[in-house]
Amino acid sequence: MTEPQHHNQVALTGRVSGTPEARTLPSGDEIVTFRLVVRRTRPRRGTARSAQTVDTIECVAWTSRLRRTCARLPDGAIVSVTGELRRRFQRASGSAQSWYAVELTTCSRSPTAQ
Repeated sequence: MTEPQHHNQVALTGRVSGTPEARTLPSGDEIVTFRLVVRRTRPRRGTARSAQTVDTIECVAWTSRLRRTCARLPDGAIVSVTGELRRRFQRASGSAQSWYAVELTTCSRSPTAQ
């Protein structure tokens, strides 16, 4: 019996929220991060679990080309991104935090960008 193929691929289109942030990690790696606000699709009638209408998703650019592209994104720009979902961990004040981020493979302004 063969093991099923695993698949981790994300494609999103949404609005950049705030100014992208360039950082140098303790390892010396440089990244650019930004938040992408994506509207939720309307649930089928009777299946709504939350009144929330959007999700805010952290996006991370690692390659120099993507860092340059993402660093120039203005607040409110409509962009399409692809990448892989990654779980991140951080220790702060003695407690551990975790969250998910999209590690980008592409990022482009939407033709309908404002």
